[in-house]
This record gives sequence, structure tokens and C-alpha cells, in this order.
Amino acid sequence: MLTSLRSAIFSSPSSVRCFSSSSRRAADVAKLILVGRLTKDPETRLTRNEKEFVAYTVATRNYPAPPPDANGERRPTPSTFHRILSFQDGSNRYLQTLKKGSLVYVEAGYELREPEPSADPSTPQGQRQIFLKHGM
Repeated sequence: MLTSLRSAIFSSPSSVRCFSSSSRRAADVAKLILVGRLTKDPETRLTRNEKEFVAYTVATRNYPAPPPDANGERRPTPSTFHRILSFQDGSNRYLQTLKKGSLVYVEAGYELREPEPSADPSTPQGQRQIFLKHGM
């Protein structure tokens, strides 16, 4: 009896989840969380198909700060800027109420797109792009 129970438990590796106590999902997830400040007021724009979206940039700092130099002084921690596009109506209405300097929390799905081999490296198509999708 124990042999059949053991084989039933270990025969399905997809049912084993060693890292999380949350419920199992049907797909893998790549998620990114940003906490930072808006670098300017969010802007409402239109796609080519006349769909409204909001574009905004969030500045974050990398911590911990770099170690002290030979003089014992720490260099300032550099900021990283994240350009984000939101296509969700509810989020867009809220984003339009925020102003430059507002502290924001962004939770989004993460997708990495490699550059197109034939594209000019100085264009967005010629550079690695990270896409964040709200609503994860």
C-alpha cells in the first residue's frame, strides 16, 4: 500500500512545488515589482488604432549603496529609469491623477524581447526590450 502511495506522489513531478505555499497555477509566471517615483506627470496617448494608453516613467535606486571608496566616502546610488505603458482603463484613470514625484508601486508581468538582427542598434528594434504588462 505504501509503495503505491509513494509512486502516486512522486510519479507526477509537476505536482511538486518546493518554493511556494500559494495555489498552483496553470502556467509559469515572470513578475516584476517596482517601487519608485514618477519622473514627470503621466501622459495620455493614442495608438495607431485610436486606443488610449498612459505612458509614464518610474525612477528606482539600487540598494544597498556601493561600498565606501578609499577616502571612506560612498558614491551616490545611481537611478534606473523604467518606461511603462498602461492599457488598462481603470489603472489609466488613476494614473492620470498622479503628479511628478509621486511614490508608486508597479506590479507587472515581465517579457524580454531580443533585438531584431537586421535592425539598427540605435533604434528600439535593435535593442533588447523589456515589456511590463499590468494585470498579473
